[in-house]
Order: sequence, then C-alpha cells, then structure tokens
Amino acid sequence: MSLRRSVAFLVSSSLLASCAVGPEYKKPDVLLPDHFMGQAQLEQRKDKTAKDMVSWWDSFEDPQLSRFVSLALEQNLDIAQASARITQAKSGLSMAQAALMPSIDGSVQGTRVHQSLETPLGQLLNNVPGYDRNASMYEANLVAGWELDIFGGLRREREAAISEYLAAKAGGDATRLAIAAQTADTYITIRGLQTRLDINRKQLQTQQDLLSKVSILHQKGLASKLQVQQTEGAISHAKAAIPVIEAGLDVAMNSLDILLGVAPGTYISEIGHSTTIPYAPQVSDIGSPVDLMLRRPDLIVAEQRLKAANARIGAAISEYYPKFSLNALLGSATAISSGNLFSGNANQAAGVLGLRWRLFDFGRINAQIDIAKGQEQEALAAYRQAALRATEDVENSISVLTKRDKQLEALTEGELSLQQARESSFIAYQKGVSSLIDVLHADESLLRTAEARAQARTEAAHAAVAMFKAFGGGWSNDSLVSRAPGQVNTAKAP
Repeated sequence: MSLRRSVAFLVSSSLLASCAVGPEYKKPDVLLPDHFMGQAQLEQRKDKTAKDMVSWWDSFEDPQLSRFVSLALEQNLDIAQASARITQAKSGLSMAQAALMPSIDGSVQGTRVHQSLETPLGQLLNNVPGYDRNASMYEANLVAGWELDIFGGLRREREAAISEYLAAKAGGDATRLAIAAQTADTYITIRGLQTRLDINRKQLQTQQDLLSKVSILHQKGLASKLQVQQTEGAISHAKAAIPVIEAGLDVAMNSLDILLGVAPGTYISEIGHSTTIPYAPQVSDIGSPVDLMLRRPDLIVAEQRLKAANARIGAAISEYYPKFSLNALLGSATAISSGNLFSGNANQAAGVLGLRWRLFDFGRINAQIDIAKGQEQEALAAYRQAALRATEDVENSISVLTKRDKQLEALTEGELSLQQARESSFIAYQKGVSSLIDVLHADESLLRTAEARAQARTEAAHAAVAMFKAFGGGWSNDSLVSRAPGQVNTAKAP
C-alpha cells in the first residue's frame, strides 16, 4: 500500500469511527422510594403557598430578605470563586476539544554564523578555495501535526472534560443555592434575635413597673422589704439576659455583611430593628425523589463526576492501542540571502506518518486502568450516597417544619393564657389574695413562653429554608429535564 493510500485510510478511519474503546456510561440504579414519607404532612399545612419556586426567597414575602439574598448572589465571594472554577473547567474543555484537531505552528528565523577555524570542521572548510567564515541562514516554515484518534482515547478525554465542565456549572449552582440559603437563614436569625430582645426589654419594663408599685406599697407599709428585694432580683435577672442576646445579634449582623461580600457594619443601618419574623411558606409541589435527582445541583455534580470517571477508563484503555499521527512541513530555506527565501529553489517540504505503541508497557497501562476503575467506583458510591443524603435532607426538613408548626401553635395559645394569668395574679396580689411570688412566677413563665414562641417561629422559618435547599431550590416543574425511558433508572425501595 502506498503512503498516500495509508494516510487516506488512517484519516478516513479516524473520521468515520463511531465508537471509542471503554465502557459507555449508563445511569446507575439508586435505591429511592416512590414518594417522601413526610409528603402527606407537608400537604396538610395551612400556611400560604409558595408560588415562585425559582426565586424561593420571595415566598417569605419579606422585601428586605429578598433584597439581601439578591445582593448576596451578586456580591458574595464564594460565588465569585465558583464562577472562576467554571471558567477554568471551560478552558479545560477547550483544550480537550483542541486536542482532536490538527495543530499548525509557524516559524521564521534568520541566523548569522561566524565559523571558528580551530575546530575540525573549520580547519577542513578553510582548505576549500573561496571559503567564507561568515554565513547567513534564513528559514520560514509551517509545521502541522495531527494525532488521529482512531481508538477514541482523545474523545474519551473530551467526554471527561465535558462532564467536568458541567460539574463545575452545577457546582456553581450549588454554591449559589447554599449562599442564598445561608443569607436567608442569617436574616431570619437576626429577626428572631431582635424579637427576643424586644420581648426581654418589655419584660424588663414590666418588672420595673412592678418594682415601682411594690415600692409604693412598701412605703405605705403594705409590702415587706423582702418583696422589694425579690422584685429587684427579678429585674437583675432580666437585665442579664439582654447583653447575651445583643452579642448574638452583633455576630449575626456581621455574618450577614460577610455573606454580602462587604466589611462588617456596612448594612447595619439597613437591617434596622424589626420584631417581625418571616413566616414559613408552603411548598406547592415537591415532586418525587426521582425529580430530586434532576434538580439538586449537588446530585448533578456527583453524576457528572461519575461520567467523567467512566470516560477516563476508556482513555486509559486506549493506551493499549497504537497512536497514529500525521506531521507535515512546508516552507523555504536559503543560505544566500533573505531575498531568495521564497524562490522556487528555496522551497522545502516533508510529510511524516508516525506510529507510537506502548508494546512493552502493558503492566503500567493495566495499573492506570485499575486506578481509573477504582476512581469510577468511588464516584459511583459518592453519587449513591449523595442521593440518599438528599432524601434524608428532605425528610428531616419536612419533619422539623411540620413539628415546629405544631409547637408554634401550642406556644401561641400558651402565651395568651399566661398573659391573662399574669394580669389575674397581679390583681390578686393587689387585693392581698396572693403573694408577690405568684406574680414573679407568672412573669417568668410568660417570658419563657414568649421567647419559646419567637424561637419556634424562627426555627420554622429556618426549616422552610432548609426544605427549599433540600429540594434543590430555584426550580419549576417546566424546568425539570424531560425523562426519556431509561434515562432515570431507579430501584424501588422495599
């Protein structure tokens, strides 16, 4: 077979090859149930319904919360790092795609040589009549090279690069979701602490009013010094709780600023003081565990890394086979003058058909394949574990949210009853029917219940954020990937 026919055969084989060595990726089985255990409980909630699942933070109907989340998505530095990783992965994909294409390099050079006469060559040439020790060389060339990917090793590397790029993009989505959730959580914490601070300050004012009244009764001889001291002790106890809450509030505000990518104290004036804790909204359609696999960014990351690991097995197997390459040179060279560089006599060309085959290196190739298979098994286990952890996150968030709802309902009723009991106990104390201890006990019980109610409402809002995050956040039913038969392959849980 002539060289021309050999080259044509190799090129056509490379271009027409429809498969590459190594295993084709198949979506693995993951043990998932048909529905979430807490789905029925979630559907029984009577709270408002979240209509926009894409911007889920708007479902809390708190404009300031929405503003801070939007600012965090624009300014957060973790998101900036994730964007940089996407750029790197995209560049890696471009390099893998470029490896499949021919490369062409151009070079131009001019050389001036002054030959030594003390070397064997110089002494030999010096005996030639008319020899000139000074010489010039000019050369301009185009060099092309192309590795023919007959067995698909480079295509497998490109598959891996595509998966890594998609994993980086999904990782960016995961970072955005995490930052949005963390920002919402921090904002809710701030509002919860502000509410508790307001409750404690009101309780302190109530205790001070009580002290004023007890002091008047003491001056009239209707109350003992002990009762005055008991009230003063209760006031000291109420005062001591306030700095602790204020410290927690400072920490939360500083944390919010860092999430927004600015120095602590930047947005403190915008946060202001509010005793309104966002209510936990209802989720309209949570879908199934199978839907969860398609929208949680961390699961997409895990699967893309599994795909990349699978492709690298094929890249490693391709090392068993020979590598063919085509190289060509087209240019001009002259040793006379630069003016003759592009003359017909100065033209030069070369063509090379290359073969590289690791015939005696199969032991090392076997080890590389084993490593690739081990990495693929690790990625598979990580993917399955991520799927199970995702369903665990959903079940936990649903359970916490529904239970906090019930706790909040009970504490709200209890707080109302204790407010009435406190008023009754003070009236009874004024009439001499009950002791001051009863009034102080009623105050303490009311404070504990009011704080517990504020905490329960805060935790319910936190649980709603956790639920949005567990579901993957930012989804709509229209945005879910359409599932062709066999695309999502799950095993039924017993």
